[in-house]
Amino acid sequence: MKTKQLTLTAIFLAIIILFSFTPLGFINLGFIKATLVHVPVIIGAIVLGPRIGAFLGLAFGLLSMTINTISPSLLSFAFSPFIPVLGTNETSLWAIAIALIPRILTGVVPFYVYRFFKNRETKQNISLFVAGITGSMVNTILVMNMIFFLFQDAYAAAKNMEVGAGLYKAVLSVIFINGIPEAIVAGIATSAVAFVLLKIVDKNQA
Repeated sequence: MKTKQLTLTAIFLAIIILFSFTPLGFINLGFIKATLVHVPVIIGAIVLGPRIGAFLGLAFGLLSMTINTISPSLLSFAFSPFIPVLGTNETSLWAIAIALIPRILTGVVPFYVYRFFKNRETKQNISLFVAGITGSMVNTILVMNMIFFLFQDAYAAAKNMEVGAGLYKAVLSVIFINGIPEAIVAGIATSAVAFVLLKIVDKNQA
């Protein structure tokens, strides 16, 4: 089983790397491009447990930090400690927290959500769907709120807005417009893929 766990972990890690550096990590929904990078983290957590899920989430976070460092965008200061905060010449170590903490929790929370519903005899595909949605929303909600509270002035500058209630509405709009479609995609993918993988793992353990 340890060999199979290592093999599956390596496969999930390879998929995360592939999704991170290629267009395969995005799905065009018409009005947005939903990211898929967190999906293997969620599935890995459910199939292999929270420790490996946390490891996969850490890998996701480190890759995010790397990409934002070598190919910076307007908000890269929030994900890389090597990119100056917008409007300043200084970098911030808080970027490490934003890049890593939400992604690690994305690899932990879905496992417990799945177990919670499974223990209450909820249908497996529904349990997996809810766990996938939860994992995706954990990532989106934590990332956006951490950016808002830790880099409020810089985020306002990036959005050409004043600091205040209106700025948080912009955060909420990202959560709803980007986060919800991504969560639904994650829920569907998790329900389909993890359902098959769990059957294979259970069969091998029997």
